[in-house]
Amino acid sequence: MPKFLRSLFGQVVAALLVGVLIGLLWPDAAIKLKPLGDGFIKLIKMIIPVLVFCVVVHGIAGAGDLRRVGRLGVKSLVYFEVVTSIALAIGLLLGFLFQPGVGMNVDPKTLDAKAIGAYADSASKLTGGGTVEFLMKLIPTNVVDAFAKGDVLQVLVFALLFGCALTLLGERGTRVAGLVDDLAQVLFKVMGLIIKLAPLGVLGAIAFTVGKYGLGSLKQLGLLVVLFYAAVLIFVFVVLGLILRACGFSIVQLLKYLREELMIVFATTSSDSVLPQVMAKLRRLGIRDSTVGLVIPTGYSFNLDAFSIYITLAAVFIAQATNTPVSMADLLTILAISLVTSKGAHGVPGSAIVVLAATLQAIPAIPAIGLVLVLSVDWFMGIARALGNLIGNCVATVVIAAWEGDIDRDRAHAVLAGRLDAGLDDDLTDDAAIGSPPSAVGARLAS
Repeated sequence: MPKFLRSLFGQVVAALLVGVLIGLLWPDAAIKLKPLGDGFIKLIKMIIPVLVFCVVVHGIAGAGDLRRVGRLGVKSLVYFEVVTSIALAIGLLLGFLFQPGVGMNVDPKTLDAKAIGAYADSASKLTGGGTVEFLMKLIPTNVVDAFAKGDVLQVLVFALLFGCALTLLGERGTRVAGLVDDLAQVLFKVMGLIIKLAPLGVLGAIAFTVGKYGLGSLKQLGLLVVLFYAAVLIFVFVVLGLILRACGFSIVQLLKYLREELMIVFATTSSDSVLPQVMAKLRRLGIRDSTVGLVIPTGYSFNLDAFSIYITLAAVFIAQATNTPVSMADLLTILAISLVTSKGAHGVPGSAIVVLAATLQAIPAIPAIGLVLVLSVDWFMGIARALGNLIGNCVATVVIAAWEGDIDRDRAHAVLAGRLDAGLDDDLTDDAAIGSPPSAVGARLAS
């Protein structure tokens, strides 16, 4: 077998190509392969709540200083809000510069409201009660319920409290923290077994998509789709690239390092499908457990960069397509509402349409029925959303770790440049290696 196909990346690429061929040649059979993709994602989601809990608890307990944890949390939230605001502004700006909806001349009265009925109901639940209700939803009814529903935000709240309690217990809490870490290692090993099935999951997901929608599906509302992909690329390589460069790292090297995970997300349109291995890879860059454990799970709900671009771009598109004039006050309202509605949308079925509906409900000038226009291409835009969100959270983790001095720069540069193997099973992935000072890693590289 060629060396390329022995790697997970090579197997995923091969599965992607085979899936496309099956979808084109045998579309009926391809549609029946959907359970392969769905099953793979369900396997990953199966361990995410417990894994997030273990990683966050171990990270806080390992930090030993609650003031440091609080400082890290504040820096993360500030970074998320600033970068998310930039993403929202980019969506608005590109929408008005390129005007993808101008010329469609759609009469809102001719659109079928039944198509968005379920999304509108979910949007009402998402925004009902405003900020207070949103904050109340962060608190689980009970701990078991949070894990059972897979609500990462609620699990995160409990994990923060649990980790802080272990830190305050001192020596008595150390024993429990050790058990939690041992459980995390078991889950990471489970993840290693599941990820070997990624090629099958990718094959099933991409075959179903091509078989059902065809390669020509992108022709409908093509300019909006192309513009969104361009916006995400601009955001990743310009905005995130400059931020990462300011911290001494390369966005191109980081993307190359995460190429296997990005391919899986591309095929499954779900960043959940790679959450465990992304956290493991960031730890192998030399980033402290506590930083990875806090930033990544929080970012999955509060740092949805590509999602933010989508919300504002789609809102402007709908306004243009329905010949709805939008004032500066409406634009500012879109920005303000999107900052709130996009938070905590992770895990909500059809979250992109739901949040867009919630945003439009706050702006009566734009007909919410216009959501029907983007439903048909939402899946294709979902690919870029998932990729952009994942990249944004990985960059955020590296940047915040650099600010806090929580990253071993020698190790990180060596791994990103390919001078140090950081595969899932290499012997440098234990806690001792990750926690080694730069001089120790440098010495290992030189030997």
